[in-house]
Amino acid sequence: QAQPVESGGGLVQAGGSLRLSCAASGRTFSSYVMGWFRQAPGKEREFVAGIDSSGHNTYYSDSVTGRFTISRDSARNTVTLQMSSLKPEETAGYYCAPTVSRAVRTGFASWGQGTQVTVSS
Repeated sequence: QAQPVESGGGLVQAGGSLRLSCAASGRTFSSYVMGWFRQAPGKEREFVAGIDSSGHNTYYSDSVTGRFTISRDSARNTVTLQMSSLKPEETAGYYCAPTVSRAVRTGFASWGQGTQVTVSS
């Protein structure tokens, strides 16, 4: 499996915005619901948002609903996460992966390096 490539993270003040991008293989991108996950040191990885192959069905964790928007560009095999009104507790490494029922798809073992999001107070 090819590794997804995440980008767009950085340092932002609380209340600010960032746009994350994930470039995935065409096979992975077109066959599965693609999701964003985040993990902070000492915490479990958690589901953030997902989008199906059509781009018409989206899924969000309760904590980000109304503030984050996920989208996909099939021509470029990319998934984007627009994050607004960021909170310090959302500081984490952000990763993309195929997802089923808000969990990582069974058998996925090609995590990218992720992109770090740091939200300052």
